Amino acid sequence: MIRELAITEHPASACVPLNYRVTLRCRAKGSGLLQYQWFQSEDEEVPGATQPDLVITAKKTQVYVCRVNDNHSNCVFSEWVKVKVWQILKTDLPVTWQGQPQIVVHPRSVTIKHNEELKLLSIAFGIPPPRYQWYWNGNLLQDQTKETLLIKKADKEHQGTYLCSVSNVFEEIWTEPAEVNIDLHRHVNSLLEPPNKTTAGRFYATDKVALLVGNLNYSNHPNLIAPMMDVQELANLLHALNFRVVSLLNVTKEEMAAAIQEFVKLLDKGVYALFYYAGHGYENSGRNYLVPIDAPQPYRRENCISVQRTMQQMQEKHTALNVVLLDTCRKWYNKDCVPSEVKPLAPLGNTVYGYATSEDAEAYEVQDGSRSSGIFTKYLNKHILLKEKVTHVLEQVSEDLGRDPLIIGKQVMEIKHTLNEPRALTDQICTTGHTVELRERILNWSRANELPERRVLKFPCGTEVELSFSALFSNMIAVFATVKKTGWKTVDCSVSLQSTPVMEDVFSSSDDSTGGMGSLLLSGPDNTDCSLRLSGLQKLKRNLILKVDLHYTSTDSRQRMVESKQEDIGKPLVAKCELHKYAKPLERHEGKATAATFQAPPQRATAYTQLGQPCRPSTRKAENGREHNEPEENDESELLNLAFVSLGQKSTCT
Repeated sequence: MIRELAITEHPASACVPLNYRVTLRCRAKGSGLLQYQWFQSEDEEVPGATQPDLVITAKKTQVYVCRVNDNHSNCVFSEWVKVKVWQILKTDLPVTWQGQPQIVVHPRSVTIKHNEELKLLSIAFGIPPPRYQWYWNGNLLQDQTKETLLIKKADKEHQGTYLCSVSNVFEEIWTEPAEVNIDLHRHVNSLLEPPNKTTAGRFYATDKVALLVGNLNYSNHPNLIAPMMDVQELANLLHALNFRVVSLLNVTKEEMAAAIQEFVKLLDKGVYALFYYAGHGYENSGRNYLVPIDAPQPYRRENCISVQRTMQQMQEKHTALNVVLLDTCRKWYNKDCVPSEVKPLAPLGNTVYGYATSEDAEAYEVQDGSRSSGIFTKYLNKHILLKEKVTHVLEQVSEDLGRDPLIIGKQVMEIKHTLNEPRALTDQICTTGHTVELRERILNWSRANELPERRVLKFPCGTEVELSFSALFSNMIAVFATVKKTGWKTVDCSVSLQSTPVMEDVFSSSDDSTGGMGSLLLSGPDNTDCSLRLSGLQKLKRNLILKVDLHYTSTDSRQRMVESKQEDIGKPLVAKCELHKYAKPLERHEGKATAATFQAPPQRATAYTQLGQPCRPSTRKAENGREHNEPEENDESELLNLAFVSLGQKSTCT
């Protein structure tokens, strides 16, 4: 039987110093004795290079390819590889070097004039060659992925600290930081200075970090609709403000507490910190509590997250600005219960609370056709990019919310703060003197935001399927499978995807409880053949395995065939943080486990059923047992009195 000739191991490219000895390896399988021949161009053989291994002393940058022949006049070629040689650099490579990235040139700090060319250089050796990724003030620069960072006309906005990440299959390392200063003329400075001295420009953040949490699918309380859209839109806006964002949906008490601990680890002196929550909540004795998705019915203080304790943890890091935004109800609940003990810190003058509603009142979300939004977050997103003091931004949010006919007399925003400096969310980042903390922060934050690399799976029939990935939230990933090449004897190819372990998909509910996000968030590469959404990644305790089934018709047998491959994609996104390690053993209260149980969500309460109006508000207060003396929810007849033509239009009350 003649075995098909195929390459089993392709040679690897390399980036090495002058005169370094490199071994290129090629392996193949086939029938009989195989013959190898190496080439250094399309038609130039490497003299005497007829072995599977090619050993060269690197003199100049050169490309290579290997041809393999069998005894049946068949041949295959390996992939082309490049051996890049830096001729002017001395080598300090250790004797035991195996190809790990080694930085030999670090970027240098520079001062340049306005509109001059900015050029920073980083050079590293590695087998395979290192990948480069430049960062400015800790923010990833999408198009700067080469040894040289080049900005044709540098302006004031390019001033700051630059770092380069260098990595290959072995590890990731970082260059030393380079400070870039732009020497502006005085009259140019005056033109660029904002006219309002109390707005952005006078103050700087050493970094910006945000944790966004949206809870919508509750085990024991009415489901919500809008938090998913609210978190997604706010995350995009904060990215535009250069925040490092971690966004989570549907988290339990232990998972939320663990996420807050990881969030606090990213904070340090001079950092701007923002915590946002959308979901059920309540207030007790001036303390605010956030209701996790696994809170029992009825819930107690120990089943919830204390907002004030979270703020205290943020303040202990000596951040320059702490902002807490709560799109949740503040109905008084369980007045006889002792509130959580949070010892006040010394006044720091850097805290801002933005409440969606006032004390002992409810916050509402509205559904307009297929789109859902919390009313508070709707106006927050409208104004958050303004270059104004953060409290001034929230005042504009409050004014717009107060004019919304949907919730007049029902919801009034409240702002509390101790801010004594005109700090804005749009302030620029300056990391001078804080680069050590910045480097550590980048590494920690990247753990919760790292996607698997795009890859191509080759099936025995010759068909190739590409897997690509997209982060919907920090704990939700979309997987896309695309047939890139069909085999010689295959037609009508289709692909299906499964995961092990099986992960929940919050979009899979038969009712439209996702506020129209199902189709919006699943936009992947063009011509995708199959897609899979995986939620709850924070629960992963082992690597995620994808099973890819290729279905096709064989042109020989005319039968429908199936081939399968399994692909280990590791622990994507927030799964790397292993939040489950923070979890405590199951606590039992009144015979019920308080840890998360992902059963089918309960039927929505009456306040959430469609009443025929194009849009109307629904409350964000979880229903709790009456034995704890919390105030009753608004009567259903009050909601029936609201009949509006569409969101934002003049209301007509019946």
